[in-house]
Formats: sequence, C-alpha cells, structure tokens
Amino acid sequence: MWAYVARRLLGLIPVLFGISLLVFGFLRAIPGDPAVVMLGERGTPEQIEALREKLGLNRPLPEQYVIFVGQLLRGDLGRSSFSLLEVRDLLAAKWPATFELAVSAMVVAIIIGVPLGILAAVRKNSIWDNLATSFALVGVSLPVFWLGLMLVYLFAVNLQWLPSGGRLSVEADAFFRPITGFYVLDSLIQRKAVIDVLSHLVLPALTLGTIPLAILTRITRSAMLEVLSQDYVRTARAKGQAERVVIWRHALKNALLPVVTIIGLQFGTLLGGAILTETIFSWPGIGSWIYEGIINRDYPVVQGGVVFVAFVFVLINLLVDLSYALLDPRIQYR
Repeated sequence: MWAYVARRLLGLIPVLFGISLLVFGFLRAIPGDPAVVMLGERGTPEQIEALREKLGLNRPLPEQYVIFVGQLLRGDLGRSSFSLLEVRDLLAAKWPATFELAVSAMVVAIIIGVPLGILAAVRKNSIWDNLATSFALVGVSLPVFWLGLMLVYLFAVNLQWLPSGGRLSVEADAFFRPITGFYVLDSLIQRKAVIDVLSHLVLPALTLGTIPLAILTRITRSAMLEVLSQDYVRTARAKGQAERVVIWRHALKNALLPVVTIIGLQFGTLLGGAILTETIFSWPGIGSWIYEGIINRDYPVVQGGVVFVAFVFVLINLLVDLSYALLDPRIQYR
C-alpha cells in the first residue's frame, strides 16, 4: 500500500504544475492592471510604472511564471500585493474557517442525505421515495446564493432566531480568544461562547450542505437499490434476520463505496467552492479571501489560495481511495 501512496503523491507534481500554469494564465488574462487597481485613479504613469517594477509585473510572462514556480518549490507563496503580508501566513489564518464550514456542511449532508437515501431505497415507489427524490431534485436545482439569502431573510431578519453572518457576535468577541482557529473547538476548550459559535455556523452550513445533501440522497438510493437486489441480501432475509440487520449490516456496508467516493469529492469541492456562501454570510474563509484577491488583482493571494485548495483536494481523493480497502477487504493496493 505504501508504494501506491508514494506513486499517488508523486502524481501530485504534474497536477499541481498544471494547476499553477492555469491559474497563472487565467489571472493574467483578466482585464485590469494590479498597479492601477492599487494606486487608483490618482496614480500617475510614473507611479504606476514604478509599482509594476516593484511587483515584477513589467517582466516577461515566462519569467514571472518561472519565479512563481521557483517560489512554490521552496514553499514560498509570495507576499500579498496589498497587505504586503506573507500569503502562507494569511492562508494559515483563513483556512480553518473554510475547513470548519466545509466539515459542518458535510456533516449536515451525511446526517440527512444518507438516511434519506436509505429510506427511499427501502420504501421504493412509495410516498417516501417520491418525497426523497423530489427533495434531492430541488436541492440540486436551488442556486446557492438564492438559498442563502432566503435563509437569512427568514431566520435572521424575520424570525431573528439566528445571526445573519460572521463567525462570532460582537459581545462574544470581547472575551473569546481564538486558539486553533477552529472556533467550535476553541469554544469547547474554553467553555465559552459555544452557543454563539454554533448559531453563527447553522445558516452557512445549511446553505453550503444543500447540494451535497441532495447528491448523497440520490447516490445512496441508487447504491442501496442495487445491493438490495443481490442474492446475499435475499439469503439473509431467508434466514430470518431482522430487516434492520439486513439493511444496516449487509446492504449498507456493501453500498458504501460509491457513497464514500461522493463524500470525498463533494468535501473537496466544498473547500474550493464556498465563495458564494462565504460572501453572503461574511465568513472569513479561503473562498471570500480568494474572491477579494481577484477583485483587487492580488495575484499572489489568488495563486497561493488556488494551489493550496487543489493540493488539499487531491489529498482528500487519496484518502478516499485508501478507505476503500477498509470498507471492502477484497480491494488491495500494490
């Protein structure tokens, strides 16, 4: 297995190289000069040219790319053109918020989507099946930005049950001290502001988890329907085993491979695709950070953020592949 892991890790090199080339090229193709954006309308041509030289933007594109790749190989993501802070330091401060949001959204999707898919498969062609499939269809079709705004309007504006954005209220911010950057964990460690932190997480997690929830429902239903028609399931029922034992021990265990695959893919997607959700709920994560970098033409921020998300996405896929051997002993890696 370790040889397989080593090969997969070596396979990261061309993947990250291709991603770095794409993000570098796309950023340079976007209209707008970072120096002009930074100096504004009052910047003189001399000031703009001096800033371009300072940022290295006056060099040929191939030379800029070689410098960028050289920094990556040294583990250096560069400095933000606006804040002049190290991108890796900014990334270290931003990624816990996105990771916490993605995990929460995935937990919502798994807790609701998997049982709903199982119920739809077990009660095939019933009212429960129709409701589950309809719910999945609606969940996939709803635009994330629209759903987020509707949830804010209903639960934050009208009912005032939940906060509309941010990770912490102003009152709790006065005494709350971040330790790890994961606010849920930090609040549990300090035993402070637990309810406040969780309440701020509810709406963005529901918004971000809706599409994975719908996809998981459909995949779980399809996988369970296929497994329930197998001979070993009929044999288990013929032996007189309780239906819940047949469903949870025999059927679900053998239907988990496609479900786990989707969970891994969707979790990786959530890490990089939370821009709209983070923007709507003022969530200070990687998504909103990269979005601000694009608006400000902050090349080092966007390049570093995208490469980091791609690296994490590939690692998650590797972990998903390795989990197959735990779920199915017949699978071996060589």
